[in-house]
Amino acid sequence: MESYIVIEEFIKKKTLIERSDYTKKITPFIDKNIIKVLTGQRRVGKSYILFQLILEIKKQNLNANVIYISKELKPFEHIVNDNLLYEFVQSNLKSNAKNYLFVDEVQDIVNFEKALRSLLAENVCDIFITGSNAKLLSGELATYLSGRYVEFAIHPLSYNEFLDFFSLENNSETLNKYIAVGGMPYIKTIGLDENQVYEYLKNVYASILLRDVVARENIRNVRFLENLVEFLADNIGSLFSASNISKYLKSQQILLTPQVVLSYIKSLCNAFFIHKVSRYDIKGKQLFEYGEKYYFEDIGLRNAIRGFNRASDIGKIIENLVYNHLQQLGYTINVGQMDSAEIDFIAEQNGKQIYIQVAYLLNDEQTKKREFGNLLKINNNYRKYVVTLDEYNNSSNYEGIEHIHLRQFLTKTEL
Repeated sequence: MESYIVIEEFIKKKTLIERSDYTKKITPFIDKNIIKVLTGQRRVGKSYILFQLILEIKKQNLNANVIYISKELKPFEHIVNDNLLYEFVQSNLKSNAKNYLFVDEVQDIVNFEKALRSLLAENVCDIFITGSNAKLLSGELATYLSGRYVEFAIHPLSYNEFLDFFSLENNSETLNKYIAVGGMPYIKTIGLDENQVYEYLKNVYASILLRDVVARENIRNVRFLENLVEFLADNIGSLFSASNISKYLKSQQILLTPQVVLSYIKSLCNAFFIHKVSRYDIKGKQLFEYGEKYYFEDIGLRNAIRGFNRASDIGKIIENLVYNHLQQLGYTINVGQMDSAEIDFIAEQNGKQIYIQVAYLLNDEQTKKREFGNLLKINNNYRKYVVTLDEYNNSSNYEGIEHIHLRQFLTKTEL
């Protein structure tokens, strides 16, 4: 693994499908003296994006010396701390070539940030790293390397990527398959049989829970953690508070304080397994200090854990998919509150806001009045959407609010 020839042969054994949305963002930073950090949930494809970057570097410079370290491969299991990391890199540098360092799952190396800081200061190699824990950028890395790294959040396949990976047409059948199995990239190898996909995803879930949550966060009550995940899966898009935490604890006959439960939830968020979305007071223009919603990073994982019952789950699944798409497009997302009215999502990017309501079907006047009416209360000129599964050939307009099918919404590359 110490020479590029080996890593090149290693990459050749992989099936690489270009994820250009990410590589186009990252490649301009090649040869810039700043650490490139790829973060995201385990198994979302961070390693494969590294491989694509390595091939791009070799395409630009055949003599480039690539030093590759993966903490998931046995040849690198001895690199357990910053000293060993630093020594390994130093021993593999070439004085007559441009050097590039790639470290996959860097959080498994104790005090890795100390080695990276020194290597960056010495300017001996261009550094790329991946990590599966949000603490990567909130702890020592941020302290040691403030202003010296740029982060790229990697997610499961978007709907557009799902279409490309499987060479599928954008139709109702394909959307239903995406709703069921989600977008973990490795399902390309498994195929789209739901039973087989769910078996694979259950193993991914176990790996995330045990390696990235239980072990890393020192979780003691694993059984309750599993029950908590199931509770979150059943309550996608529901407001979460100390009150309903207490009710849930009583139903489980578990003696844990709401604060401990919230710490467990934070651990799940740190592993990028779920995402917390805070409420925003549209009139007061400030975040609420309590009451938030949670969404799953990959809806296929949620379905593998809890099962997918279309009749009871479809509304919250649609809402989760809309959230995921906004996240993939790089928006900052909050839940909107305006007096007693709730707006499912306020998405902000570059000073521009978008307001979105999500519903399964607008099958009666009361539902239409609620979904469109809540948006009409917002007195500004930003774009507003109602996203549903009502079959429309084209998006329609209601007093300036766009009514759009989920399938069309998920294919939008900008809003």
